[in-house]
Amino acid sequence: MFDIRPDDLTDPQTRALLALHLAGMQADSPPDAAFALDLSALQTPDISVWTLWDGAAVAGVGALRSLSADQGEIKSMRTHPDYLRKGVSKALLRHIVSAARERGMTRLSLETGRGAAFEPALSLYRAHGFIDGGAFGDYEPNGFSQYLHLTL
Repeated sequence: MFDIRPDDLTDPQTRALLALHLAGMQADSPPDAAFALDLSALQTPDISVWTLWDGAAVAGVGALRSLSADQGEIKSMRTHPDYLRKGVSKALLRHIVSAARERGMTRLSLETGRGAAFEPALSLYRAHGFIDGGAFGDYEPNGFSQYLHLTL
């Protein structure tokens, strides 16, 4: 059974999964459109990180950035390769949406890329009610990024 926990980013498994995520986003995105956060950028007061565990193994990670009192952004969603298509991302996404609602947010947004590497994530988000929209926060349209939004 999976267990979702707040994460302080000190566990080596969490760090390894985030490094895999960062490397993947950099490999699959043009240099001017790779917005994945590194470890130090995730360790700021406006970001909450959760990991999903299967016993002693980290199966996934996801984060919520507070952009304002009523808007949040999903960051650093990644499933460990050993846990693909086992419901990890769905569970983390539901947890993050719930946390955003509990914090009084009325809109949740995310930025992702284009192409085959991003299709599974896009399918997940759209299946959970996210719709395409414009750039938000500090993002500028760049021809590669896609922006999705969910009204809470």
